[in-house]
Amino acid sequence: MKNKPTKRKIEETEPEEEVLFTSLRVSEWTGFLGQAQVKESLQIAINAARKRKEAIEHILLYGPPGLGKTTLSHLIAREMGSNIRVTSGPAIERAGDLASILTNLEKGDILFIDEIHRLNKVVEETLYPAMEDYALDIVLGKGPSARTLRLELPQFTIIGATTRIGLMSAPLRDRFGVVHRLSFYDPTELEIIIENAARKLKVAIDKESVKQIAKRARGTPRIGLKLLKRARDFAQVKGEGKITKELVSEALKMLEVDEMGLDSSDRRFLKAIIDKHGGGPVGLETIASTISEDVGTLEEVIEPYLLQIGFIKRTSRGRVATPAAYEHLGKKLPEESKKQQRLI
Repeated sequence: MKNKPTKRKIEETEPEEEVLFTSLRVSEWTGFLGQAQVKESLQIAINAARKRKEAIEHILLYGPPGLGKTTLSHLIAREMGSNIRVTSGPAIERAGDLASILTNLEKGDILFIDEIHRLNKVVEETLYPAMEDYALDIVLGKGPSARTLRLELPQFTIIGATTRIGLMSAPLRDRFGVVHRLSFYDPTELEIIIENAARKLKVAIDKESVKQIAKRARGTPRIGLKLLKRARDFAQVKGEGKITKELVSEALKMLEVDEMGLDSSDRRFLKAIIDKHGGGPVGLETIASTISEDVGTLEEVIEPYLLQIGFIKRTSRGRVATPAAYEHLGKKLPEESKKQQRLI
């Protein structure tokens, strides 16, 4: 049996919150909270593969960022007793890069590809026979004298992670035998995650503070852990080291995170629709131009949570702010907007 997978190395350029999330990542299957249906389905696939003494099927995990796709991949590798190699779509620039990675894999190894939707077309097509036939086709020479050499690969598993499954080509999606969407967490699950993380950080925190952080974590463990660390820093500088309800309120106020978990970017997004475009409908590119933000950031980071809590609607004509958004921002819903809401 192979050695247990080693911990992922943190690159110097990796965002601070990702470093935090990695350091607090659970290392045991039973320690991973939430995503019950996904975990159950994956456990069945893992047990079946182990009984057959085969590599587990290729797995695709998708959903908003920060929900545990990378963590699950490491746990799957641990459960399978396999080594895991970690890379990302943008990092594999050429087919030769992919060939170098694949030829260094051993039987049962797992290759985790983050942001798999960003693989370029040539690399993606090289991946097809590797996923289906465990073979790598290499073209030698050019022109009429060119010939194809097929290299046999050991059985391995690709785990792909993406926040934008719609940008993946159908042939690539179809080659994954196990496909799961990760959903936002409920506050009770986040409370347990935050309490466990506080113990790892060796910081005292009361129940009310845990609830406040969980409530404002936007259903996302990564955000909850980031807020916990900010509250810890605030408590160490402004208090006596213990995180209390009062210190959490002050810290989150300083971070401009309100009681619904909306930050300044979220409020700018909503205010652009309401104040600049009469509540909508308005196109996403127009909103991006209005608040000087990238369209991809709006789609991947800001919109999912606002849709989840019912603050915006997607229509064929664009985005529309709901009455709940008006109420949250303390704005009066115009009569004209009321009529539009009834028509949508």
